[in-house]
Amino acid sequence: MKKGEIYEGIVEKIDFPNKGILMIDGERVVVKNAVPGQKIQCVVTKRRKGKTEARALEVLERSPLELPENACPHFGLCGGCIYQSLPYEAQLKIKEGQVKSLLDGVVEPDSYEFMGIKASPLEKGYRNKMEFSFGDEVKDGPLALGMHRRGSFYDIVTTPDCQIVHPDFCRILVATKEYFEELGTAFYKKLQHKGYLRHLLVRRAVKTGEILVDLVTSTQREYLGGRDEAAVLSGWKERLLALPVDGRFAGILHTENDSLADVVQSDATHVLYGQDFFYEELLGLRFRISPFSFFQTNSMGAEVLYDTARGFVGETKDKVVFDLYSGTGTIAQILAPVAKKVVGVEIVEEAVEAAKVNAGLNGLDNCEFVAGDVLKVIDDLEDKPDLIVVDPPRDGIHPKALGKIIEFGVDRIVYISCKPTSLVRDLVVLQERGYRVEKVCAMDMFPGTGNVEVVTLMSLVE
Repeated sequence: MKKGEIYEGIVEKIDFPNKGILMIDGERVVVKNAVPGQKIQCVVTKRRKGKTEARALEVLERSPLELPENACPHFGLCGGCIYQSLPYEAQLKIKEGQVKSLLDGVVEPDSYEFMGIKASPLEKGYRNKMEFSFGDEVKDGPLALGMHRRGSFYDIVTTPDCQIVHPDFCRILVATKEYFEELGTAFYKKLQHKGYLRHLLVRRAVKTGEILVDLVTSTQREYLGGRDEAAVLSGWKERLLALPVDGRFAGILHTENDSLADVVQSDATHVLYGQDFFYEELLGLRFRISPFSFFQTNSMGAEVLYDTARGFVGETKDKVVFDLYSGTGTIAQILAPVAKKVVGVEIVEEAVEAAKVNAGLNGLDNCEFVAGDVLKVIDDLEDKPDLIVVDPPRDGIHPKALGKIIEFGVDRIVYISCKPTSLVRDLVVLQERGYRVEKVCAMDMFPGTGNVEVVTLMSLVE
């Protein structure tokens, strides 16, 4: 096989998260974003040390599993979902197999209880947060607002019929795009670092129906065509408030972001309407959520996830629990009513402040939240934990931080992971340092996509 050559083959399986595996002329070839059973034509893009990667050119035959009529109209173009043409049961089976295969690569297969995968209560319309990008579908094309085109860093696909969000998201997206199209406002071009419109952040609580919308722009007001910025933003706000949404606008915001990186962040945020937060409810608790604070994107699924984690944690009476990478303190507050004390550590200061507010809302006085990097602050915590819950970002736990966590020598660690490959890497270290994997349960928080959460219970071997 050589780079640039074109081949055909049938996708045998999908390795996490989206690596389709084909056997062509006796060689293993990886093609991203394929579906098991598809016959595809692909071109070899990389060949190194016996490993071959290819890019799909065309689906020659659909998989017997696919039900294309069930898929989103943007499926295939939008880079957000890869499994929408598959029945939900088939999606779950793929993810369950991926998690089990990864675990069995580092844990003795018969030494732990694998509880399979739990389905999301909502298969469609489950997301409570979306970060839409402004751009164009093709170079110098008309304004687009939506998701990145599959495989592209620059091209944006407008997604007015997205299936994984409530219709209110789509109404807000369409109204925003049309408004700025009418004004001829320029989007921010990432290579030249010039333009005004950057992102549209929309959050909607599943339980309360409250909506928070944040328009993220640069401060390059010269791209407003001579218009007054305040008048432009006021017109956009009024356009949104006139929409026939099912929920209720809690706040409409404007965030300035002059970062050179293509990230959604705030240099300054201004309230155009209402307030800069809204409320969501989980497992009988109430949470105040601000634009940039971390909160699970699938509220209904989060209830299943956290209930599973709570079951793994087990008895907490008279015990001190550390909730590391605590976000807005969701797990901490779910455990606090049945624990002596819960200490949460989170690097995002805004999330820590929100966690403190949430604890007050829920009448919990045995929660302490500390702002800082787990690696740097864990040594300075006055309390000593009886058990630890970790819910790290996608890259997993920093190796040095993991070492410090292990040194506490707690009887039980519950590890909640949003990236199984990071989890199994950390499990190798935990096992080497005396921990045994007891139970594992996968949780599908992201139907239609290749992502999956995993909850793992480990106990210290005496």
